[in-house]
Amino acid sequence: MSELPRFLREPHDERDPSPWLALYLDQSVPMAEPAKRAWLVDLSSRNRQFMLPLARPFARLLIALIQVLKILLPRFHASRLLHHLLEWLMKAFMSPQANLLIMRHFSLGSEILRFIADNAEGVQVATTPLKPQSLDEIHNDVFLQHDLNIFNFVINLNRALNTAGRELTPRAELDFSAISDTLPTFEPLPDRWLNFVDLETAIELYTPLYQLLLTDNDFWRASNSLQLDETVALYVARLLGDPSALPLVNNKHPLVPLSTLRAGFRLVLHGLSTEILHAMLVKKKRDHGAKFIES
Repeated sequence: MSELPRFLREPHDERDPSPWLALYLDQSVPMAEPAKRAWLVDLSSRNRQFMLPLARPFARLLIALIQVLKILLPRFHASRLLHHLLEWLMKAFMSPQANLLIMRHFSLGSEILRFIADNAEGVQVATTPLKPQSLDEIHNDVFLQHDLNIFNFVINLNRALNTAGRELTPRAELDFSAISDTLPTFEPLPDRWLNFVDLETAIELYTPLYQLLLTDNDFWRASNSLQLDETVALYVARLLGDPSALPLVNNKHPLVPLSTLRAGFRLVLHGLSTEILHAMLVKKKRDHGAKFIES
């Protein structure tokens, strides 16, 4: 993964400009450099170009068929098997860039929720951080626990606010200690010749597997958790007093859950929203630290 991607190695041709170079150099969307580079390497891969258009309709057809099966077997589940399969598939086939983005996602999500908990005035809310450092930890129900953490946090935060008779307001001095400027280095990610499947294609193909091996209730809850991207962004915007956290979050209205058919695509949006929101918090943390030093 240390090798420069092709769009950074090749000279700029004004008659055939690289869209990936344009997106890489553009600074209008905040994103950590390692994540942005990994995402664009995946976007520009030939695997995504040729496999994704085939994988997406196939995966959506499977989701529809499995939904019919779940009418007959709504409580069938094999969560432990699911996570062992996901761990094996990530190690065997997913690109190192895709694995990096997934590993980052758990840590970033945990830090954002911790930031909200640390800065909600007048209430105490516990969080359950997920910060796996290696793919070997995936089999510990990490994906399912990630979804549970989001719902439990929203419920516990708002119960505490309702009990205290308060709305979500920031503390007098914001605490950015939960937000890491740079994440710790993960254990080496597989980078063999079979590790070529990009993130979007992998998510589309893994979503029906996720649906099959979870209960119908668990899968619908996981899909509906994507609606909470705007909710979490609203919390951050209120605490920062800055609505700029909202425009780039796009999983639709929290009170209008969508069907599971587009869950794979929306999961990609969820990952990007988390990266963007965390990058904004990193910038706010640095600005906050600079102001503190100046004062």
